[in-house]
Amino acid sequence: MNEAILDHVKHEGHNIYTFWFRPEKKIDQIAGQFIEVHVPHTNPDSRGIRRWFTISSSSTTKELLSITTKMADKNGSSFKIALRAMAKGHKLKISDPMGDFVLPKDDSIPLVFIAGGIGITPFHSMITYLKDKQEKRNIQLFYGARELDELVFANELKQFEGLDFIPVIQNAPTNFKGQTGFLDSKKILEQIKDKRNARVYISGPEPMVEKFKKEFEELGINKNNLVCDYFPGYN
Repeated sequence: MNEAILDHVKHEGHNIYTFWFRPEKKIDQIAGQFIEVHVPHTNPDSRGIRRWFTISSSSTTKELLSITTKMADKNGSSFKIALRAMAKGHKLKISDPMGDFVLPKDDSIPLVFIAGGIGITPFHSMITYLKDKQEKRNIQLFYGARELDELVFANELKQFEGLDFIPVIQNAPTNFKGQTGFLDSKKILEQIKDKRNARVYISGPEPMVEKFKKEFEELGINKNNLVCDYFPGYN
């Protein structure tokens, strides 16, 4: 495990916060990977003092590393309550980054990113990395959220050249000009530009990811072209 201190916290949207940590030693990260965060606290509930988080920052962000998470409106876990209560300079432990939900090395592969809510975090890491490295990729991003103010990182993501940004809002305001309702596998498939060759990345609550994986396979997407990142504990 690695020692780190809390550098600062940024409020991103409705109950959504980014926690920026300063590791005491350099951490090797590939965009899209996750870490385990330890937050010891008194009277922890059944979920304990450890939790997995996808890194929302890019490895190009020098000296700092971030996670982005959503807090419950009420009756949140003891872990999230303790995390939110931490003051700047608080020490904690994080693991080395791990996971294979990462960009393909072949930059000619067209990419389809499907993010449900806080599942946007690995895509923010990937796109920030590509932008900072001035690398170009062909990306379609379908980003579903309940409310417009839960569409975090939207302004940053839209600035990436070559990104086709497609937000889908469940409870959209009347003046919203994008797609509304829920993310839908059939509708997404209709909009994928290169169905045969596209690498489809799905990130979000575990039930959503399982559902989309099953439906895409039934709709004819090669399972080898499906890459999944499951967020436990979210509906």
